[in-house]
Amino acid sequence: MISIFLQAQPEGGGMTMLMMMGLMFVGFYFLMIRPQMRKQKQEKNFQESLKVGQRVVTTSGMHGRIAQIAEDGIVIETLSGKLKFEKSAISRDYTQARFPDNAPAADDKK
Repeated sequence: MISIFLQAQPEGGGMTMLMMMGLMFVGFYFLMIRPQMRKQKQEKNFQESLKVGQRVVTTSGMHGRIAQIAEDGIVIETLSGKLKFEKSAISRDYTQARFPDNAPAADDKK
């Protein structure tokens, strides 16, 4: 029984473990942290480039047109009226390229 405790540790075991932990951290950085930071930067740039008259979709799925931009939020005009949202609630631009299903058909323009 005592011989189990007296066996020598393999050489370089601690160094190998440190290298593996370092590689795991680098992997997490490039697979998870960096893409998330890039996405946050794109969202911030999009929210800073919003203009009056632009058609947008909110994070809750509300579609509308930007009627007014203020310091504390954005007023969006919808079919039911005007609503005020935070800039962070605007998720994407509403364009015909993104939503081709809602594009009017060519024979509807008669």
